[in-house]
Amino acid sequence: MNFELSDEQRALQEAARGALSRHKTLEAARDALDGGERLDLWDMAREVGWPGLLVSEEHGGAGLGGLDAMLVLAECGRVLASVPLLGHVPATAVLDAAGSHAELLSALADGERRAAFAGAQPPGDLSQEWTADPRRGHARVPAPRAEVDGDAAVVTGEVAWVPDAPGADVLVVAVVDADGAARAVLVDAGAQGVTVEPVVRYDATRLLGHVRLDGARGEVLAAADTELAAAWYLGQGLLAAESLGAVERALEVSVEYAKERFTFGRAIGSYQAVKHALVEVLRRQENARSLMYYAGWARQDAPAEFPLAASAARVAAGRALDFAARELISVHGGIGATWEHDAPYYFRRAQLSRRLLGGMGSATDRVAGELLGQAAA
Repeated sequence: MNFELSDEQRALQEAARGALSRHKTLEAARDALDGGERLDLWDMAREVGWPGLLVSEEHGGAGLGGLDAMLVLAECGRVLASVPLLGHVPATAVLDAAGSHAELLSALADGERRAAFAGAQPPGDLSQEWTADPRRGHARVPAPRAEVDGDAAVVTGEVAWVPDAPGADVLVVAVVDADGAARAVLVDAGAQGVTVEPVVRYDATRLLGHVRLDGARGEVLAAADTELAAAWYLGQGLLAAESLGAVERALEVSVEYAKERFTFGRAIGSYQAVKHALVEVLRRQENARSLMYYAGWARQDAPAEFPLAASAARVAAGRALDFAARELISVHGGIGATWEHDAPYYFRRAQLSRRLLGGMGSATDRVAGELLGQAAA
């Protein structure tokens, strides 16, 4: 396993950072919380080819790997950019694995159309069911149900807090059929019986929606339950990457300020309390980075390890961002908690991200379940 990025991957990172630097994303986040419109960078993503990151070349995509997509999401996380890839990329991965709908895949890879993955959490040692995120509370709800007849399906159920669902043209929905088997169903977002309710909570840079399916008709995709599970864990890895990027930027800003802010004739960065806190941010950051690289490698080269790797990366990066965001505010003192400073926006991102896609608690349970299972074996 080589944790050194290739020249191509470093070029991808640099290109992503350069493209995002042309937009005032943090100012846009502030404006959105003040009642303005959320900055949508989908057109920019189309220009640089991000919608087709994981779509095979034969379908018009870049044919890259999971780690490449995570590197792009990390750059988006650095500047809290509103690029609807968290829902789109896993959806295209399922469609590409299904090996059909070449025309649709080409349009999705080009960014002409946009997809969202209404996923379900795969069974684990604590629950043998496929479950979806609830609107309220911690108790998970059953995944949508489907009546399957050949390639056609009628889907009923709800998936809450679906990333990038508002504005998506198609939905890839994880459902359970009458036999209890998980299936992937392609549903047109504008079809009868489909309702996507946009929701904004705490972090206005996030595009989220409650997806309600009331007898919605869709097409069953030739994707196994392993592909649906892989898409769920890909979402965990992408969310981890976003968080890692935000940690990197929070640490950079904290260190810069600690060097230039003086008190009692000394830079505050010279005090042990500040130094130790920032070193702890660095430790958590590098731990999360290693786990993200592991997850990106496992998706291609060790699929059996991918659930553990992606879940571990999600937990490490989420906790790192929560800690880094708090320290970013603390280092800046009183000004760090004000509306005018950027620090609170990283805190908001941390608190919302940790609750999406099953939440960090479910990811922690998955890590524990996988490791205990290995120990028992």
